[in-house]
Amino acid sequence: MKKDLHPEYHTIKVHMTDGTEFETRSTWGKEGDTLTLDIDPTSHPAWTGGNQKLLDAGGQVARFNKRFGGLSLKK
Repeated sequence: MKKDLHPEYHTIKVHMTDGTEFETRSTWGKEGDTLTLDIDPTSHPAWTGGNQKLLDAGGQVARFNKRFGGLSLKK
């Protein structure tokens, strides 16, 4: 295997948005650095199921129902 091909793998601290910290190994930064996250699984709507709203942009749902509302799978 070639020398100096892979980045250095070391221990860092990760600071979450809720104030908790944990140690992990990473190639980011230098040994002992702290990575402060702006978005993490405790705050992002993709993981928390946040305030999601279904918006009918320009009446697309109404147009779909007008075009295909009469179709059914019944025989």
